[in-house]
Amino acid sequence: MSLLNMLMNAQNGNGLATLADQFGVPQDKVSAIADMLAPTVGAAAKEQANSGNLDSLLGTLQGEGAAHFLEDPTAAADGAGRDQGAAFLRNLMGSAEGTEALAQEAADRAGVEPGQAQDIMSALGAMLQGGMQQQMPDDAIANLLGGGSDGGGSGGIMGMISGLLGGGGQSGGESPLAMLNNMLDADGDGSAVDDILGKILKR
Repeated sequence: MSLLNMLMNAQNGNGLATLADQFGVPQDKVSAIADMLAPTVGAAAKEQANSGNLDSLLGTLQGEGAAHFLEDPTAAADGAGRDQGAAFLRNLMGSAEGTEALAQEAADRAGVEPGQAQDIMSALGAMLQGGMQQQMPDDAIANLLGGGSDGGGSGGIMGMISGLLGGGGQSGGESPLAMLNNMLDADGDGSAVDDILGKILKR
């Protein structure tokens, strides 16, 4: 399941509507931010892999500390949930400045104030982190990092990076890499996401 589909299917398809109610905005504005954020998160994660920093992303997917946010948008929208999501996005974007620039892009696309866009984006970030934690078991992450019982080497993090960047690696079937690739699917947004990352992502 891609990241955008994850958000759209949250809370039996009512997650974005619930989040919109929490922030007092029409659902189409939350949907516009989700449409931008989900593929951008996926593309940013692949950029992190290209820079050798994917282990940092995997660290945010270990455990289930954020797992409940996906199906509880009300919790994602409160202070603790937004803090969680903001930290997750900051890790991907590489800096607080990167997330602020992303919030401005979200505000422009959705037609809301930048501060409100930041809050909505952070709540969505918490939901995305929670969904990714649900989809990626800790033992699968350990294997991707080369920490499984079969040891590390090329079958670990380097094999995963190769697969994410189109080099084959471990991909195929329902392997951990295949699951991660499905979640990081750019949802067909193509050059628009590249343009956003070109302006925002700290390289």
